[in-house]
Amino acid sequence: MKAIIRRKLANSKRRIQRRLNKAKLGDCSKPMLTASNIHYEIAERSRGISVGGIGTVHTLVRRLGLIEAIDRRLALLKIHLPYHESDHVLALAYLPLCGGSCLQDLELLRNDEVLLDALGARRIPDPTTAGDFCRRFTKETIGTLLDVIDDTRLRVWAGQPAAFFEQAIIDMDGFLVETTGACKQGMDIAYDGTWGYHALVLTLANTGEALRVVNRSGNPRRRERPRRSTGPCRFVSGAAFGVSCCAATPSSRRRSIWTVGMPTHGSAFSSAMRLCRI
Repeated sequence: MKAIIRRKLANSKRRIQRRLNKAKLGDCSKPMLTASNIHYEIAERSRGISVGGIGTVHTLVRRLGLIEAIDRRLALLKIHLPYHESDHVLALAYLPLCGGSCLQDLELLRNDEVLLDALGARRIPDPTTAGDFCRRFTKETIGTLLDVIDDTRLRVWAGQPAAFFEQAIIDMDGFLVETTGACKQGMDIAYDGTWGYHALVLTLANTGEALRVVNRSGNPRRRERPRRSTGPCRFVSGAAFGVSCCAATPSSRRRSIWTVGMPTHGSAFSSAMRLCRI
């Protein structure tokens, strides 16, 4: 960081501290919010953005080679007019980071000139195009995208100190996700009366990153079991973690301990592995 920027930030911090000084409250005879003549101007050169960190995130994605890996291994589009697979994937990934909650919010992002400039993009997919891209996925291509993300995750973990690999804690829990749709596939009424999904999320508790998500119905039956044969427990074990723990969430809520990817609690093996096979 340049010295002049560091000084400006320090001066701004000192001004805020003076404003918040409880020993100098100033005139208390009138309310604090006193502005009356408010007007806005559009600058010729300087522009603002509400999600300033998106540029840093995109720089990290590029340095990790995730963009090239997606385009090289994920083949869903026959021609690129103009979007590539990575454009769609990253637009969907950046959407919640920019405050979006549904595909329709892509329209807000693609009309934000400052955001497009921050990403170096002429344009990003509209909601209809993004929906068509999502419907192109199959079970095999979903697995391919997950493999690409996992391989990139390994490159991130490679920069961690040795203490990071001493223990991996995998948390498994279900979350109710309410939806405003009326006829969305798989939605159901949950135990609390809301309509939506009951997603099963597996996260690496050490870092808080999501490893897998199973988008179950809002009222999952016992017969609804994840079917994927390779799971995050093997992935974490193969990442040179010495010991990995799995916080399972069946009715017993017992914790299963993994040593080099295998649990030491025989009674919890079946239920924990059933949840991990995604």
